[in-house]
Amino acid sequence: MTGGLFDLAGKHALVTGGAQGLGRMIAEGLLQAGATVAITSRKADMCETAANEMAALGRCVPLPADLSTPEAAGDLVARYRAAVGPCNILVNNAGKTWGGEIDSFPDKAWPGVMAVNVQIPFTLVRELLPELAAAGTPDDPARVINIGSVAGVRTERLHAYSYAASKAAVHMLTRDLAGDLAERNIAVNAVIPGFFPTKMTAHMRDDEGVDPTLLAHIPLRRMGRADDIAGIVVFLCGRGAAYITGAQIPVDGGVTGCG
Repeated sequence: MTGGLFDLAGKHALVTGGAQGLGRMIAEGLLQAGATVAITSRKADMCETAANEMAALGRCVPLPADLSTPEAAGDLVARYRAAVGPCNILVNNAGKTWGGEIDSFPDKAWPGVMAVNVQIPFTLVRELLPELAAAGTPDDPARVINIGSVAGVRTERLHAYSYAASKAAVHMLTRDLAGDLAERNIAVNAVIPGFFPTKMTAHMRDDEGVDPTLLAHIPLRRMGRADDIAGIVVFLCGRGAAYITGAQIPVDGGVTGCG
């Protein structure tokens, strides 16, 4: 066998929402492992800036996209084909949330969240099937990684009803896709992050540090770091994970496993 267990040289990846937050951490990890990485962001300037900054690690292609409709997902795939070509790895990371007390939680908080978090990942997998199937072999499948959430596994009392429901759906969608695509040499897994320092957890942090109540909720007593999320994704994309599909792997400091 050539290459190390975590060597992604020669692989091509698409990471949605890869310009910031968890997506940026993941994109940097894939680049450091040797992959060519295309990233998306709703804001074109942010996408270009992030890609330029990450170019020091490897080839990073900016593909601005507002992934709120299936049509936008189809357009993204067309532009990815033109700019990059093959696809060994798809990381469905782009997400949307909405928080509010149940008494006033609006109906409009559902369609957009479910579309971005559940429908668009499915659409991207469907549209990229030719590339993924062409890239996969029995010994080295193509990889789809869906980013879930601890909020889709256990009650976190976040008052983010549509978000939590959407992430639970992502976990089940992962299992369905894994079963259906195994014969095409495409492995599909979910990563379930806990609390990381991203925009979605900004209200739990300030310049003085992290809310002590949150840290007490995490058995390992810290928030996640870039290496924590990048490490599991690089592993799942590499030779060492060629026999894993349909898995849902928590990266949460013990929140789900020790609760």
